[in-house]
Formats: sequence, structure tokens, C-alpha cells
Amino acid sequence: MGVRVLGKLADRAGAEISRLAHDDSGMSTAEYAIGTIAAAAFGAILYSVVTGDNVVSALTGIISKALSTSVG
Repeated sequence: MGVRVLGKLADRAGAEISRLAHDDSGMSTAEYAIGTIAAAAFGAILYSVVTGDNVVSALTGIISKALSTSVG
């Protein structure tokens, strides 16, 4: 009887270890948090690049050229 109990206990312990090794219950929250921080940082960098003098003057030139072209 002792061997049978130890076998069941070992099986149960192995199943519990396997469950804990593959349990991702808290992982999605951490991934979303890191993704949100990365998106905010990317947005801040993109905003600083787009509002820079070179980009604003280039976009203004493109829009002015597009509006001043004649059709036909």
C-alpha cells in the first residue's frame, strides 16, 4: 500500500509541476503593460520627429506643391 500511495503522490506532484510550468494566467497582463509602455514611448518619439522643423517644412512644401499644381 505504501508504494501505491507514493506512486499516486508522485503522479500528482508531476501533474502539479507540469501545470505550474505551463500556467500563463498572469502573463497576458504583463505583456499588455509592456506593450502599452512601448506604444506610448513610440508615440512620444514619433510626435517629436513629426513636430521637428525639418519634417514640418518638408510636409508644408509637399502640400503647397500639391495645391499649386494645375490639372490638365
